[in-house]
Amino acid sequence: MQATSDVDQTCGMSIAIDVVGGKWKMHLMWVLAEGPVRFGQIRRKLDGVSEKVLAENLRQMEASGVVHRELYAEVPPRVEYSLTPLGESLSVALKPLEDWGDQHRDAILSRE
Repeated sequence: MQATSDVDQTCGMSIAIDVVGGKWKMHLMWVLAEGPVRFGQIRRKLDGVSEKVLAENLRQMEASGVVHRELYAEVPPRVEYSLTPLGESLSVALKPLEDWGDQHRDAILSRE
């Protein structure tokens, strides 16, 4: 994924947002952190995501180097998705954000 400007290329936050920005990518990181998983399993865990959007997000994350797609030579074909070492390090970096959400859930939800 390419950054949109020279400034973005030097800002770590912009790089990270390019990788996990959007409605579904952080949710995908959460699912993939559990270990290798098939497309249908991901779709069942992420209620509301369309097949098209899920496939697009997985392709983008694969292009960013955080997701690995393994195609098994079986009939019928089996495909599993998992985090790469880069993706695993990103998952570790996202854990404090999840912890913050858990810690402040009641305060945030009471404002809605």
